Amino acid sequence: MDLAPDPIALQLGKALRAGLSGIPARIALHGAPVTDGACGPTRAVLDALEAADFERPAAAGGLGLGLSAGVLVSEELGRAARGNSYRADALAADLGVSAPSAALAGLEALPVGGGVTATPRAGGWELTGTATVDDPSAGLFLVATRVDGDPMLVAVERGADGVSTQDTSWPPLVRFEATPIVAADVAGALDDAPTGPLARARLRQAAYLLGIADGAHRMAVEYVGFRRQFGTRLRDLPAVSFPLARAMVAVRATRAAVHRGAWLVDSEPDAVATAPLVALAMASETARDVVRLSMQSCGVRAMTSELGLHRYFRLAAAESTRYGDPSALWRAGGAARVRAARRATT
Repeated sequence: MDLAPDPIALQLGKALRAGLSGIPARIALHGAPVTDGACGPTRAVLDALEAADFERPAAAGGLGLGLSAGVLVSEELGRAARGNSYRADALAADLGVSAPSAALAGLEALPVGGGVTATPRAGGWELTGTATVDDPSAGLFLVATRVDGDPMLVAVERGADGVSTQDTSWPPLVRFEATPIVAADVAGALDDAPTGPLARARLRQAAYLLGIADGAHRMAVEYVGFRRQFGTRLRDLPAVSFPLARAMVAVRATRAAVHRGAWLVDSEPDAVATAPLVALAMASETARDVVRLSMQSCGVRAMTSELGLHRYFRLAAAESTRYGDPSALWRAGGAARVRAARRATT
């Protein structure tokens, strides 16, 4: 892995930051911390930069920049505390499904089970259960569930029988009550292939969480640099500066794990192993810890609209389990390594 900065990545990051900075931040203390969705404000920025072509192979008319570019997009969205209108399109593209303006739902139940169950019925299955959803107003939901015991992503129209949404809570929810689906609605499998669609989606989500942690940390460092207490700047107090320094180390270590995972998928697919699982579990915990510390460092102003740091806190609370609880991810990664070690000794 080449650790030297990639000039293309630097240019893409700069363009993304410039575009996202033009989107007004939602700093209200109540309601959702982002006003975004499948057709939200970040969609215009990503479309203007033709972000959908970043990961697409050159043979298919894309730029062929690989997952590393998708990870970069996700990280910048998190750093700006914006909604993620990129991940659903990217996952659908990995599955070979044309689903523009779709929203993902139910991925928080992976890898251990499903909040949404698929019960066999004549001609297909029935979906029952409740799941978090990226955007309750989307016309199509890509729902993670287990079909005949295997994790799958199924496409469900918003207007289908038994589908209802709730947008008064954060994160928003979608409910299914005996919603019928057929084999044609199955978008693809979410298996544990090291370079499969789920592994790639996990790395994008890890990058999004990394961006959330980094954005909150930067805001805290800036604030404690001019806020004075006891006759000195807050950042000059060891009780404030030392924890923030440790947080920076955690963010950089997480960035290394996330970008290494994306590089392995692009360049060394045979060596990927559990890198996506580890990166996502690590990023989930880093986002929780760093955002909490950033809030504590800024005191009561972190909970007001003066700083807007509460947006990162609420995003981290929802997004850190969006693709599975970190403890379940660690267990799944550990089990995979044990299986690999046993195979190597037989």
